[in-house]
Amino acid sequence: MKLVEATQEHWRALETRFHHAYWDSQIEASPDHDRLRAELELEVSRAKGDRDLYRAVLDALDARPGDPELARSLEVLRLSLSGNQMDDDLRTQIVELSSAIESDFASFRPVLDGQRLSDNEIEEILTHSDDGELRRRAWGASKEIGTVVADRVRELARLRNEAARALGFPDYYRMSLDLQEIPEAWLFETMDGLDRLTAEPFRAWKGSLDDALAERFGTRELSPWHYSDPFFQLLPPQGGVSLDEFFPAADADRHALATFERWNVDLSDVIATSDLFPREHKCQHAFCIQMDRSKDVRILANIVPGERWVETMLHESGHAAYDMSIEGSLPYLLRRPAHTFTTEAMAIMSGRLVRDPRWLTEVAGIPEEHVAEIAGDLHAASAAQSLLFARWGLVMVYFERDLYNDPGGDLDARWWDLVERFQLVRKPRDRRGPDWAAKIHIAAAPVYYHNYLLGEMLASQLRAALERDCGNLIDASAAGPWLRERFFSPGASMPWDTLVERATGAPLSAADHAAYLSS
Repeated sequence: MKLVEATQEHWRALETRFHHAYWDSQIEASPDHDRLRAELELEVSRAKGDRDLYRAVLDALDARPGDPELARSLEVLRLSLSGNQMDDDLRTQIVELSSAIESDFASFRPVLDGQRLSDNEIEEILTHSDDGELRRRAWGASKEIGTVVADRVRELARLRNEAARALGFPDYYRMSLDLQEIPEAWLFETMDGLDRLTAEPFRAWKGSLDDALAERFGTRELSPWHYSDPFFQLLPPQGGVSLDEFFPAADADRHALATFERWNVDLSDVIATSDLFPREHKCQHAFCIQMDRSKDVRILANIVPGERWVETMLHESGHAAYDMSIEGSLPYLLRRPAHTFTTEAMAIMSGRLVRDPRWLTEVAGIPEEHVAEIAGDLHAASAAQSLLFARWGLVMVYFERDLYNDPGGDLDARWWDLVERFQLVRKPRDRRGPDWAAKIHIAAAPVYYHNYLLGEMLASQLRAALERDCGNLIDASAAGPWLRERFFSPGASMPWDTLVERATGAPLSAADHAAYLSS
């Protein structure tokens, strides 16, 4: 169909240019990079806001095309176009504001005792220091970016809501779920179920952790800075088993390459074009980006020695493997993962390998006798990490819904209400400030976090299916072809629920995840 062919060719050229500009802005924050990135993001949004094209796509869908691939392409087009139907002045405000906020996150470094600190350095203090006062100040420094951006994040939420309401949605949150093909009622029923599944196991696990921390710090009144990362989303050494001693070098990329080679997935070109180590003016987080929906896939990371960045590189490499393995003959519109949470599932399943005894011996090369000594602790730590992340993820999901429901509300208080409810972490006495705004995803990846939690569930279901069909995942050479044929290659040619059932043999459910958490 000429309409689809012309549109996707136009979008391919625009999006590829934008992805290159975005990449440059993240590896080296500068006014020139930020300006070009914003200009191209605006150009992409305008192309997707074409009202004549939107009407033409709706007319084509009304004609009920008989070709399934064409019908799916038109539906993907409709979803992309719907979220961009807005006044051009409003579009410009949203793009410029979001770009400026992201630039602040990329370049901001808090100052502690006269020294500019990176995220890695703050986490080093929170992981290893026994100085309670230093920990308190380091934790507070990690939140300073929130004060810098909070008012603008509220304004960004208001602008996004304005665009959504013009399209007939109650707010941006509900519009985003609709355009992600996620029914709101189903999502929150699922989140409530995840809450029930994890509440008591988490309470028991955290009780043991708090006992250890109370002994370490000599106080029963634990504060957020007594945990080992600023948001209490990562497994602390006292809460499981630390593997840092086994990863003394900053070579997490090597472990990722070796892992995927066993599944006949070659990521050497990905690693060669990636930017993997920390420096000034570079985004401090990690992500994988598909530049052109072909073979140019890159990872941004900030690798330092230790378990955390090995897990992160395995996670981002899972994304890369998915992107690299989508069927190349699919039309451009469908040459992407079936859903955000399906690629998150692959990434999460891959990241979990860092605590898999067989992976540690066969891939990481850690002596078998060392791994045997901690094997039981490894299984417990892996389940504990998923428990911990689930409780943190629930904070984010419920908070974002509240943010878009009322951007002008008392978000500072609401944030701590949710942290205390889901994470059982008490708000510090007299704490004032927009701690919620220090989380980059709230501004830069809106209405995203539920995809991590759905991805956790699917990761457990995916591994169970792989091991049922292929044997042990670590050395199952059949795992690569299985993943390519059943999970990766269809891209977005079918809705996510169809893909999940086709790949795993069952609809998405919490059954395998419950078994994983209790292992």
